[in-house]
Amino acid sequence: MEKERIAEILHQVESGSLSAEQAMLEMRLEPFEDLGYAKVDHHRAIRQGISEVIYGAGKTPEQICGIIASMLSAGQKTILITRLEAQAAEFVARSHPLDYRRDARVGIIGAIPKPQGNGKIIIATGGTSDIPVAEEAALTAEVLGNEVLRLYDVGVSGVHRLFHFTKEIMSASAIIAVAGMEGALASVIGGVADCPVIAVPTSVGYGASFGGLAALLSMLNSCASGVSVVNIDNGFGAGYLASMINHIRNTK
Repeated sequence: MEKERIAEILHQVESGSLSAEQAMLEMRLEPFEDLGYAKVDHHRAIRQGISEVIYGAGKTPEQICGIIASMLSAGQKTILITRLEAQAAEFVARSHPLDYRRDARVGIIGAIPKPQGNGKIIIATGGTSDIPVAEEAALTAEVLGNEVLRLYDVGVSGVHRLFHFTKEIMSASAIIAVAGMEGALASVIGGVADCPVIAVPTSVGYGASFGGLAALLSMLNSCASGVSVVNIDNGFGAGYLASMINHIRNTK
């Protein structure tokens, strides 16, 4: 939103011709910036509390840089880019200071903020092969201002590894369970934890796993209450949802 428009709205509130609620609505409905190939929503944080994130897949490096420049000019402090391939990351890094995490295919511009959530988000994986998806979730949650604890390679083939961290699991605000194969990890954690569990099926597994479909169906059919499921390999969606849960304010 242009400074002149903000000043106009504030003057209207000051004069009494516009209520605070109406002013907030005005700011929430302000238009996006049209770059032709992208319409950058600078005011998403006003509406939803979280700024827009760049999905890198399918975009050219030049388009990504253009969107970044637009966000920075609007005052966005930290920019998260998901599904950013290494070649595109190299291009972006020539113009912007980029923190690129190759395994997760995540790029971060700006500082990761200090945790401001109500508690801690735990991210657990069934195996080491699930870590790239888990790291997308973890970095998303950290960029959105959450404290994250990683519990990697604690799957059901050696479930005692998971139960070693029972105290941590019971103290979490939200848990993300990332697993391929048969996806049983989410049900096991869901039967122990007293917080929401977000299940992330991964495409890890042999032929009959059908690229993560077996884990997805298993997680959807979980008998544990309090387990929700995002799409296959959608670490970003899980990290985003966990952040929302961890930032819910108690209004009582």
